[in-house]
Amino acid sequence: MDSVMPDGKVCPCVEVIEACGEWFVRVVDGDEELTRSFDLESFALAFAEGQRIRLGLADFKRI
Repeated sequence: MDSVMPDGKVCPCVEVIEACGEWFVRVVDGDEELTRSFDLESFALAFAEGQRIRLGLADFKRI
């Protein structure tokens, strides 16, 4: 679940989700949201890690 800051914006986050053999990475940055799909878990995790670093987050969520 997203955390909302006092100004109404959603806190940046990176989430990794597996569904039906496909891996999804959801990136929320301010008022922008991006979801990418991957066939391989390792590619999804590498992308999520890069986005985590870019956003300056301590970790990403695996849902």
